[in-house]
Amino acid sequence: MAEAGPKEGYLVTEKLVKRFDEAVAVDEVSLSIGKGEIFALLGSSGCGKSTLLRMLAGFEKPTSGRILLGGQDVARMQPYERPVNMMFQSYALFPHLNIWENVAFGLKREGLPKSEVKQRTDEMLGLVQLTPYAKRKPHQLSGGQQQRVALARSLAKKPKLLLLDEPLGALDKKLREQTQFELVNIIESVGVTVVMVTHDQEEAMTMASRIAIMSKGRVLQVGTPEEIYEHPKNRFVADFIGNVNLFAGKLSIDEPDHCAAETGIGVIHVGHGVSGTLNMPVSIAVRPEKIEISKQAPDAVGPNLFKGRVKEIGYLGSYNTYIVVASDGMKVKITEANTSRQDLSGITWEDEVFFWWSDGAGVVLRD
Repeated sequence: MAEAGPKEGYLVTEKLVKRFDEAVAVDEVSLSIGKGEIFALLGSSGCGKSTLLRMLAGFEKPTSGRILLGGQDVARMQPYERPVNMMFQSYALFPHLNIWENVAFGLKREGLPKSEVKQRTDEMLGLVQLTPYAKRKPHQLSGGQQQRVALARSLAKKPKLLLLDEPLGALDKKLREQTQFELVNIIESVGVTVVMVTHDQEEAMTMASRIAIMSKGRVLQVGTPEEIYEHPKNRFVADFIGNVNLFAGKLSIDEPDHCAAETGIGVIHVGHGVSGTLNMPVSIAVRPEKIEISKQAPDAVGPNLFKGRVKEIGYLGSYNTYIVVASDGMKVKITEANTSRQDLSGITWEDEVFFWWSDGAGVVLRD
């Protein structure tokens, strides 16, 4: 994966807005993306991420705002005037051309000398490990191979910015997982700056050095995958990324290094302060994998120990999922890794259980 964290702004958007009549698709988005970074726009359908990508490509004109690439404002440039290439989910390969000709197509259109076209096309096919398939037609390749052909064609023109629109969306789950790492390795070997759009959280967290979470045209949080997952800034981000339990309550203790909230299941202690006001409404976010579960009370009783009854159990191979109904009726999701081939917990439906977590596992959210 590319080096995490923001770098100098190679691609910068300044208060970028796109309106379609009265509807605001992109609402004052300001981003700074470093050179060589793989940056993901992540959000549900209709959040504005694809419109933002199309503005970077030049297929949509901004209503207002600027797009700076290497210090140059490209917002009013035509797509063909920008040093930008875009790879679509459908790959858009020419079915009547072989693989070599598909990769070479854009270079020939630019009028490059034959020797340079051959050199660069051969180089790109070698990069994506498809040299032996150069004379095959697209339909004779697998989905993953077609995806690499599309990537080779996109990189052949040496763009300063590569835009990926749901790059692995056409592949099945297992192939998608394999291709994620291949794609990152190829991109990093070239050193091109990448902005990718996806609705797949795992894809974004695997491939991107940083992620922007979008909703209703706005960017709610930008950070590394770890920052987004472990330190969400609001309820939407916490709930959108992965699974989470959100306990609503009121702030009862607030010190610089710890706080607590009165919730429906009892007092929840958290290992950080929030600099808030006592009795203010908050939510405590706790990931399911950070919660312990047992039929017996733990030997060392910590601050966040509660009881409930098991209502659902799901076996998912690498882990079990438990839905436990707490004292206030809230359904708490708990996941437990299957480290043994045998179930040693002895937990079954309708059992009364204890569940608990450390004070460092929760995050206080204000909205």
